[in-house]
Amino acid sequence: MNRPPSTVEAVLPTTHGRDARPLHGATASRAMEQLAQADLPPHTLMARAGLSVARLTLAAWPGARRVHAFAGPGNNGGDALIAATRLKGLGLDVAVTLLADPQRLPDDAAWARQQAQDSGVAINTALPGQVEADVLLDGLLGLGVTRAPTGALAQAIRCMSLTPAKVLAIDLPSGLDADHGSVLGTATQAAHTLSLLSLKPGLFTAQGRDHAGRVWLDRLGVAPTETPLWLNDGDRMQRLRAGHAFHKGSFGDVLIVGGAVGMAGAAMLAARAGLAAGAGRVFLALLDPSGPTADLLRPELMVRPPTELLKSERLRTATVVCGCGGGDQVAALLPAVLAHAKQLVLDADALNAVAADPTLRQRLTARHRHDRQTVLTPHPLEAARLLDCSAAQVQANRFDAARSLAAELGCTVVLKGSGSLIARADGRVAVNPTGNPRLATAGTGDVLAGWIGGLWARQTGDGCAAAESAVFRHGLAADLYPGDGPLRAADLIERMAA
Repeated sequence: MNRPPSTVEAVLPTTHGRDARPLHGATASRAMEQLAQADLPPHTLMARAGLSVARLTLAAWPGARRVHAFAGPGNNGGDALIAATRLKGLGLDVAVTLLADPQRLPDDAAWARQQAQDSGVAINTALPGQVEADVLLDGLLGLGVTRAPTGALAQAIRCMSLTPAKVLAIDLPSGLDADHGSVLGTATQAAHTLSLLSLKPGLFTAQGRDHAGRVWLDRLGVAPTETPLWLNDGDRMQRLRAGHAFHKGSFGDVLIVGGAVGMAGAAMLAARAGLAAGAGRVFLALLDPSGPTADLLRPELMVRPPTELLKSERLRTATVVCGCGGGDQVAALLPAVLAHAKQLVLDADALNAVAADPTLRQRLTARHRHDRQTVLTPHPLEAARLLDCSAAQVQANRFDAARSLAAELGCTVVLKGSGSLIARADGRVAVNPTGNPRLATAGTGDVLAGWIGGLWARQTGDGCAAAESAVFRHGLAADLYPGDGPLRAADLIERMAA
């Protein structure tokens, strides 16, 4: 790829803990646009946007000679028209399909259409029978989507999907909800998306990552406004450096509570992850009385009876990870854990137990009032049980689901899935950009819970920071995995530790 224009920023995961990138949904992005337009000469933002799209097109596909732009009835279509005008001026073979009444275009888009006409760009208002192009520009809907595309707009999206040409989506793939990352009926499958003015949260969660391709950002010279959403970008807690006088007690204890009959492996994976994340000591309380008394692959782990480990004085000084493979047995242990654990990660069967028992739920919310931090790590079905709704409802609005749980229970909530969300009780949410389907194997959730516990024990303080760092590293290990198949949980720990 040629070098992108200097105003365009690649939105790629990093490992150095850069400043968090703010995310703005549709309403916030429109407000930013209106404020900027009030301070700038007419058509300035659209001229900048169109130029940026044209430059990125050339940078992404330097050998492209034929470009077909699909322009919709709003300003997203105007951006496509200006890009087409710029590319035409550089000698490319450019055509535009404008799916709108030219007499009803908004002011900026009408100006863009006139620019394209004056430059000799071929503009048609009917869908082509066949598209012959190297690159397609998707300027159909952008932020304008509020319901499933129909008619000619839906046909144009399907037309782009049937064409071998690569797609550059302008601002958003058409049909993708900017706020939630859900596909409204049908959506463009882009190779690249250039997000303009602001980064939209829907690009990074739910179905957004599958449709957006590689994401780029051009702020168009406009500073971002305050927002409670940001992109989880960097493994900040890995910066801790140990002094020479440190010893294992300096890095804290982790207690893993889980591993009912037939599920000892889940608890062992969590314990191994806690060790690899840097905890000074990891104790394993297996709920299966006939379970193994040692981990032969990791003899550093200390297996103890639950009655020994779940004493209040021990719980008050440790980070507890509870629920991994816990089965029904874990419910009986939760009252003590909830009452006394200094720092607590609840996963899997512990979450199901809380969802099923109002008393346990009350004990969980009481932790926040007593200044005891808790991190929950539900997948969508576990979150649905806690919210008394369906998993489909959780997935339809992942941000509201994560926020609701965090606020109601006074916890940090890691809602796992594509674009995992880390929600704080105060309403702030980080969207994680790392990870892929290689993590869809048994035990990877146990690894995440254990890693959060290990990081948190090593650097006592903010459980949310530990969760953000662990989720990022968890996904990055999958992104960097060189194999073609799934990433097995035990191997994932070694990849994260590398």
